[in-house]
Amino acid sequence: MCADQIERLPTGITGFDHIANGGLPKGRTTLVSGTAGSAKTVFAAQFLAAGIKRGEPGVFVTFEETPEALRRNMLGFGWDIARWEAEGKWAFVDVSPQPEEELVELGAYDLGALLARIEHAVRSIGAVRLSMDSLGAIFTRLNDSRVVRNELLRIVSTLRRLGVTAVLTAERTQEYGEIARYGVEEFVSDDVVILRNLLEDEKRRRTVEILKFRGTSHQKGSFPFTVIPGEGIHVIPLSAIELKQRSSSVRTTSGNAELDRMCGGGFFRDSIVLVSGATGTGKTLMATTFMAAGVRQNERSLLFAFEESRDQLFRNAIGWGIDFEQMERDGLLRVICNYPEVTSLEDQLIFMKAEIDRFRPQRVAVDSLSALERVATIKGFREFVIGLTSFIKHQEMAGLYTATTPTLLGGSSITEAHISTITDSIILLRYVELFGEMRRGLTVLKMRGSSHDKDIREFTIDSRGMHIGRPFRNISGILSGQFTHIAPSEIDRLSAMFRDDESSDAAQDKPSAS
Repeated sequence: MCADQIERLPTGITGFDHIANGGLPKGRTTLVSGTAGSAKTVFAAQFLAAGIKRGEPGVFVTFEETPEALRRNMLGFGWDIARWEAEGKWAFVDVSPQPEEELVELGAYDLGALLARIEHAVRSIGAVRLSMDSLGAIFTRLNDSRVVRNELLRIVSTLRRLGVTAVLTAERTQEYGEIARYGVEEFVSDDVVILRNLLEDEKRRRTVEILKFRGTSHQKGSFPFTVIPGEGIHVIPLSAIELKQRSSSVRTTSGNAELDRMCGGGFFRDSIVLVSGATGTGKTLMATTFMAAGVRQNERSLLFAFEESRDQLFRNAIGWGIDFEQMERDGLLRVICNYPEVTSLEDQLIFMKAEIDRFRPQRVAVDSLSALERVATIKGFREFVIGLTSFIKHQEMAGLYTATTPTLLGGSSITEAHISTITDSIILLRYVELFGEMRRGLTVLKMRGSSHDKDIREFTIDSRGMHIGRPFRNISGILSGQFTHIAPSEIDRLSAMFRDDESSDAAQDKPSAS
């Protein structure tokens, strides 16, 4: 059978069906393998719960947790298993150990009785889906790997004969290495999915990988996922991101007239602007001004703040003559403050997307990305930024991110995770040491699709906000932090050299008289 002829059964797990190219192959068994805490049981239960919502009854074979524990635990995801049982949509086959039960091995272990119970449950409710959690509990009673393989073949053969699409969970002893504990499970199953609960740099990160779909296609690689109360597993497939968003030539104001002129007339309406600078250079002020400018144009503006509390942000805004509290009362501004350590970046991304969908803003600001970077791995942080940026651009909103540079007086990179290539425009804020005095400088480093001012301009901050002044003319090395002061006579000499070169080029280009 060709790959495109294999029918898929949607799992209903958000994001997973995308990387599975539509769902699990119908009528087959899929091994879901993972270490402790990787959400195997949630995957198995969510697969059945999603089926019931589609009118497809399911059987859950449990070898570890009791049905009572599963009913109680899964209520936290909104799955009322007891009601589904009463309606004949969900059936348990309970093989969980009983406290008073003593295991006595009297001969060859036979799964015949268990398979008969499974077949009875499937036929009694007309099950379309089946989950078995987990295989390891069966095979602890079998000492011979050959017997393990034979009994697993019996299970898979029975499920295939019953015509159900099945999920079988199995334990792994480590995140990388053998697929499952006994080393044979993956060879008997039609398909294999691996769930990982990685610990990197003292930070936990869950990922899912489809290792094989026999005879059909799937997305390659590992994809981050999280487990959300009231919802279940939520996979974040970066492969779903497509560079198909429309581009607008309409300009929108930054809130600072001089900065708009430096940017060729303002920011593009659907662009993402990165404001990068050392602490105290005015990044939060630019985000505040950007939000206020949107409100003045009757645009809804949404600010995510990860470093300062609401009271502190509102107090600072008042100090610049901006009344955030009144803007919120008018329904044009929403300010959300969270400490990044409260949740994972995957959860944070899902929460931010939901808030954007709920408020439907025309402008979004994040202050700052650097606060989020410290709670994630470099790869996880980059995936977060790509996911958020793509989402904002597809909504055709104007976005502004702030990021803190690691050094006070500049440096060679804008951010440690090199997110500068993801954004459309970059504005650099720098401290400039000039004859024993600290001043501030601003330059537009990049602006896709538009000409912009190339100067490094001095700016000041007072109670009325940011004031951009004249370019620095007698100092070089501002961006690198390696300052060199140039005497006025040297500047005149260099300017004259460039003027002479331009005159020479013009004379060569001028056509000679005939």
